[in-house]
Amino acid sequence: MLLGIEPRLCKVCKEGLYRNKTLFSGGWSRCSLCDEFVHYSCLASGKVSFLKVRPRVCKTCRAAQEGTPSPSPKAATPVAVGS
Repeated sequence: MLLGIEPRLCKVCKEGLYRNKTLFSGGWSRCSLCDEFVHYSCLASGKVSFLKVRPRVCKTCRAAQEGTPSPSPKAATPVAVGS
């Protein structure tokens, strides 16, 4: 009996974790808090921007630890200028 293989999704960006797509372009790692697989680029940055914080923590768990909302695209709001 053959069981179907379910693709894993990144918890942060909701994109697939496929070996042919991500293995040679960054890869993935497991978050130490939520124990989910995420893209390497979706891990929280350390003191230096291109290095990742240890233990490995995803961006959503880091935002929850700091008490700030997760980064999301913000709409540009016009600012009223008084004369």
